[in-house]
Amino acid sequence: MRRSATDVLGGVPDNATLRRFLHGLPGVDAVGLEQRAAALGTRSIKTTSKAWALDRIIELIDLTTLEGADTPGKVRSLVAKAQHPDASDPSCPAVAAVCVYGDMVAAAIEALGERHGDPDDGGISVAAVATAFPSGRASMQIKLADTAEAVAAGADEIDMVIDRGAFLAGDYATVFEQIAHVKQACARTDGSYASLKVILETGELTTYDNIKRASWLAILAGGDFIKTSTGKVQPAATLPVTLLMLEVVRDWYRLTGERIGVKPAGGIRTSKDAVKYLVTVAETVGEEWLQPHLFRFGASSLLNDVLLQRQKLTTGAYSGPDYVTLD
Repeated sequence: MRRSATDVLGGVPDNATLRRFLHGLPGVDAVGLEQRAAALGTRSIKTTSKAWALDRIIELIDLTTLEGADTPGKVRSLVAKAQHPDASDPSCPAVAAVCVYGDMVAAAIEALGERHGDPDDGGISVAAVATAFPSGRASMQIKLADTAEAVAAGADEIDMVIDRGAFLAGDYATVFEQIAHVKQACARTDGSYASLKVILETGELTTYDNIKRASWLAILAGGDFIKTSTGKVQPAATLPVTLLMLEVVRDWYRLTGERIGVKPAGGIRTSKDAVKYLVTVAETVGEEWLQPHLFRFGASSLLNDVLLQRQKLTTGAYSGPDYVTLD
């Protein structure tokens, strides 16, 4: 059972209570955070082989098309790539999910057919961006309708964006209420819920302290994942920011026993960089987080490099991260 925000906060989640809690969190030592991230980027991960690391990266990718010119045909091509990333190698695993606009959910589900399902069980999820992605500038009524329509169409996951303007103005209660209401809009007719990823758009939050507070706020309001970015704003995902968010998830787990997912999105383009994220996850929250319901890469261009390095590995021409240990 999810711990309620009132329980954790010791009061109702109004602006005064949220401000007291969020501004009572220890401040972020920026130099220390960046030094930890740099050090983690050079550590080895407990794996059986480099091949394991490359395959695990593929299994954690959300393959995405979020363009105004998207068509059902383009979504079918995306789904084909998601199911068979390397058409020449049947041993290549599928990705975790495809991520599309809400009006393309039905096309994605139809294209997936029997493969549509839980990625932890070998299926491929369908995620939909919602709540006036990527700006988040819309009325609450529109945001909720956007979410509910995607869930009704069969979306397994909803990627929402927070109101960065409200957050930066210190109106934490508005941001909390919007996330909480969107979570309710994720409800299905059978009583279950689509998984809710809350996009912080960290590149617009300016400071590590703001990112830490926004991460806590998103979790308190009911987010199942905290996600760095839309991929439309720079800087997007960085290793220090992802480390900070993982530390928040770790602290939440220690406080409540509940596991929350993390999704870095945007700017992760090479297998070498992706392995640094695997290492950071394993060293910060544990290797049990390296599964689709707890960690994702929002980095479609990353897949091409991973496939290239995977192919090179079979020919002895691998040029990826050398510090992944071989058992």
